Amino acid sequence: LRPETLEQMWTPQFAPPGTTRGYGLGFGISTLDGARMVAHGGAIYGFATELAGLPDEKLGVAVSAAKDGANALTSRIAREALRLMRAARTGQPLPTLESTRAIPLVLARQLAGEYGPTDSIVTLAVHDSSVVITAPFRETHGGLRMLRGDTLTVDDALGFGGRIRLAADTLVVDGRPFVRRAARALPADVPVHWRGLIGEYGWPHNVLFIHERDGRLHALIEWFFDYPLTEIGDDEYAFPTTGLYAGERIRFTRDAGGRAVAAVTAGVEFRRRNWVGEDGGVFRIEPVKPVDVLRRDALAASPPVEQGTFRAQELTELVTLDSTIRLDIRYATDRNFLSVPVYTQARAFLQKPAAEALVRAHRALAKQGYGLLIHDGYRPWYVTKMFWEGTPSQQHAFVADPASGSRHNRGCAVDLTMYDLRTGEPVVTTGGYDEMSDRSYPKYPGGTSRQRALREILRAAMEAEGFSVYDAEWWHFDYKDWRSYRIGNETFEQLGR
Repeated sequence: LRPETLEQMWTPQFAPPGTTRGYGLGFGISTLDGARMVAHGGAIYGFATELAGLPDEKLGVAVSAAKDGANALTSRIAREALRLMRAARTGQPLPTLESTRAIPLVLARQLAGEYGPTDSIVTLAVHDSSVVITAPFRETHGGLRMLRGDTLTVDDALGFGGRIRLAADTLVVDGRPFVRRAARALPADVPVHWRGLIGEYGWPHNVLFIHERDGRLHALIEWFFDYPLTEIGDDEYAFPTTGLYAGERIRFTRDAGGRAVAAVTAGVEFRRRNWVGEDGGVFRIEPVKPVDVLRRDALAASPPVEQGTFRAQELTELVTLDSTIRLDIRYATDRNFLSVPVYTQARAFLQKPAAEALVRAHRALAKQGYGLLIHDGYRPWYVTKMFWEGTPSQQHAFVADPASGSRHNRGCAVDLTMYDLRTGEPVVTTGGYDEMSDRSYPKYPGGTSRQRALREILRAAMEAEGFSVYDAEWWHFDYKDWRSYRIGNETFEQLGR
């Protein structure tokens, strides 16, 4: 290319002469520490990239990340790399990277809540000591970390920057005050005619989520863009007048039972992604091997040998500590993903400290009108081996590797949900127990506000007593001391004796 062609590409278009920031032809134009910088970032399903350079100094960098939308990260890496290269070339001291640290748990819990005015709500959700902010400013979405003093900033794969502080009951976001709001009641259930629309549509690489938030039907499209929809006719909704889909409509087609089977928007048909167990049924798979073979081989095998010092086993039956804890031990029935019983008794055990912590969570939830419904606790190692060997490899995120054992085998993991103390019915959250899909993730964005709120009530109660949720299953919680116990392989009958 001729030098004058490059200069034209690197000149902000539709801008007064001398402008140093804006968009050129194919490049974003800005400055880095006084030097002219040209850059272009991009993302598509599965990766994000950044190409940046200081043309006057002939320094450039290319960054690629294997995570869709991680442009805040790739852009930051590119800028810091250019700063380091400039300093190294001129023999100057290398610049210090602005670093952050985890928020202390005590402060994290103080931050949790909603802050307003009403028309511009900032939400801070706390998971263990991880704090996630959702605000009406794109640059302040994401995971918060400590920057310096009492100042927080967004710092994760999807965002970096902003300044947030908590002063009494006021959250100051980039200099703008937001006052803490009173805790909201559990959201109401959605209108009946929305229920058949809520769900997932499209393909694994490009999922359209139709969900409810704050009393409105929403479309989460292109993974990151969440738009409230306006109902304009039977099964026809309009996108907002601004954004990627401004002026577009979305039309649903239902089956005879009232369940949507497709959504069409911008000329593209998104077919419904149906999940087994989506309507409260039992998720099931076709085992890789016959279950009888799985059981025979697992019983003949031995758990891995572990080195180190461990606590003595203190496996305690949960219902002996509190008879109001209810059981729904699916693996003692055929209502599980293998479709056959793998336990001969419907019982649940945990190591004594974990069991006592679970009882405390159960009693705390009772003040909110809920009790705990247990699906599984201690699990003999041979059952873990059956699950692993019987599950297709692409679904191994939902079962533990017997080569290292599971926290269930150590008596420090529990699978559970809540039941309503008033009705006795299990609560309905975003995905079914043992469902091997994205709907099982504790951060799954779909479903309804009520379902997500119930999921968060359970998580908060369990985390307050030393449990942490498994990142692929909203119902699975591990107790903090799980490393202190050996892998166990005793059956329930042996424990009883």
